[in-house]
Amino acid sequence: MKNRTRILRMTFCAFFLALAYVLPFLTGQIPEIGAMLCPMHLPVLLCGFFCGPTAGLIVGATAPILRSLTLGMPPLFPSAICMAFELATYGAVAGILYKVLPRKKVYVYVSLLVAMIAGRLVWGAAMYICMGLSGTGFTLAAFMAGALTNAAVGIIAQIILVPILVILLDKPSILGRMHESPSPPAPARASSATDDARDERRM
Repeated sequence: MKNRTRILRMTFCAFFLALAYVLPFLTGQIPEIGAMLCPMHLPVLLCGFFCGPTAGLIVGATAPILRSLTLGMPPLFPSAICMAFELATYGAVAGILYKVLPRKKVYVYVSLLVAMIAGRLVWGAAMYICMGLSGTGFTLAAFMAGALTNAAVGIIAQIILVPILVILLDKPSILGRMHESPSPPAPARASSATDDARDERRM
C-alpha cells in the first residue's frame, strides 16, 4: 500500500508538471486575458493540495525553469527565476496548511488565500533582489501591478476553481489515498532478557 501511494503521488506530480507546461499554450490563444490567467499557478496549487508540500514545492520550482530552458518563455532572468520561487511557495504553503488544518471547506479557502499571499510576497522579494542585481529598481507600483492588477483574472479563477476541485476530488475513493499516513510499526518483541526470566520462572 505504501509503494502504491508513492507511485500514485509521483504520477500526479508528473501530471501537474505537464499541465503547468502545457496550459500556457492554451491560455495564450486568448490574447486579451491569456497572460492574466496565470496558467502555471493553478496546477502548482493543486499539486500542493493533492500531493503534499514537498511535491508542490518541487513542481512549482521546476515548471517555470523547465519552460524557460526548453521554450525560452518566460525569460530565465528575472522572470522564470522569480516565478520559480513564487510557485514553489504556492505549492509548499498550500500543502502544509492543508495537511495541518482541519479538513473543512472553509480551511481549503484559508490554505489557498494564505498560499497566494505568501507566493506573491516571495515573488516581490525575489524581483526586488534580481532587479537590484541588474541595476534596475523594482518599485511598489511595479509589485502591485505584477502581483495584483495584471493577475486579477487569474486570482479570481484560482479562488473559484481550486477549492471546488479540492473539495470534489480529495476523497478516499478518488485521491485521498495520497494523504494516508504510513501504518505504525508493529510493536517490538519483548527483550531476550525478559524471555529468559520468564523461562526461569516456568522451570
